[in-house]
Amino acid sequence: MSPDAKEQVKSRKPANTAFKQQRLKAWRPILTPKSVLPAFIIIGILFAPLGGLLLWASDTVAEIVIDYTNCEKAGQNYIQVPPELYSSNFPGSAGDGNPPEFKAIPAVGSTSGATWPTMKCTIKFDVPVTMKHPVFMYYRLTNFYQNHRRFIKSSDLKQLAGEPRTAMDLRGGGCEPMATVSEGELRYAIYPCGLIANSMFNDTLDITLTPFNSTDLKPYNLTDKGIAWTVDQTKYLPQRHPDLTQIRPPPNWEKKYPNGYTTANPPIDISKDEHFQVWMRASGLPNFRKMYAKNEKEDIPSGTYTIDIDMNYDVIKYGGTKSLVLSTVSFMGGRNPFLGIAYVVVGVLCVFLGLLFTARHLYKPRRMGDHTYDSWNQNQNAGQEHLREDTDASGGAGSASEAEDMPTATASGASARY
Repeated sequence: MSPDAKEQVKSRKPANTAFKQQRLKAWRPILTPKSVLPAFIIIGILFAPLGGLLLWASDTVAEIVIDYTNCEKAGQNYIQVPPELYSSNFPGSAGDGNPPEFKAIPAVGSTSGATWPTMKCTIKFDVPVTMKHPVFMYYRLTNFYQNHRRFIKSSDLKQLAGEPRTAMDLRGGGCEPMATVSEGELRYAIYPCGLIANSMFNDTLDITLTPFNSTDLKPYNLTDKGIAWTVDQTKYLPQRHPDLTQIRPPPNWEKKYPNGYTTANPPIDISKDEHFQVWMRASGLPNFRKMYAKNEKEDIPSGTYTIDIDMNYDVIKYGGTKSLVLSTVSFMGGRNPFLGIAYVVVGVLCVFLGLLFTARHLYKPRRMGDHTYDSWNQNQNAGQEHLREDTDASGGAGSASEAEDMPTATASGASARY
């Protein structure tokens, strides 16, 4: 290689700067009892009251949670919901009212172009005190792992953005195994494709709470508009010029579309169906709740109410449960005492450890560490000391032999000089 070619070869050596050569100045604090022990106490003093505040905020939330998984087994007369299947919290109330009850009757589910048999679950529950607005209605699922990597990736972003996608486009993509469906020798694209869309929650919750045997109360209406995140509302677009003969609904949507997509029973408009948008935002934990409706302007007066639910979603086959949740919010959000408990526990633990270490330090203080006390330095010092002793011993023996030889040398020298 010529000298000119060598000069053109770019060196891979990092530049000689403080950053790239890792010569930047660094601060390494020395942890002493005077700095560490007060830190424990200060953290405890800050965390414990903050945890108490979070617990208080959580307790101010009015909430009722009713598990209706087995409602269809209740029969056509009201029966009391077992205590382990519901929970409630109503601040300012002397009690939580009567236990909730539910019953189930055969019903017919319907859309614009299809009907199917189902079970209608009617839940009766008490609201002992007024629930202040805003009021939110959720459905809660357990043991459903939406955070599984394969589940989260099972969708097609181009399809959700309104771009027409054929079976050939979807095959081998992220939607597998819910990308296409075979009919004879032909394959058709599933719309919307993927495991997330196929498993969409399809119980129908009535968004009107009906007073039970009361002429003083009016029905309480909620809305399912504005329940999705704004970023989700802008992410989904309807299919542009869809060819209904080339797309098929997901397998689990068969009840709603027994004859497939038709002009009378077209696909959902994912840009407007906020229940779909809410479901498509995967939860990070196996037990989660998703918003179904809300009322941000009116309180729920105290009284007894009923709500109807068409039961279409099967959670039994995967060992999960489904629940109805009605809740208000505080400045910290919904009711969840976990964060407050965690802060209190950390605060109390820090104070306890701070006092314990302080007592230990006062009772038997320890000298500040020195690098000469390190084990490897101790071994090195011991070796040097042993070498020094050997040197001193050999040096003393040499002096004695020299002393023995000195008279002879002196005598020889004397005779030589004189």
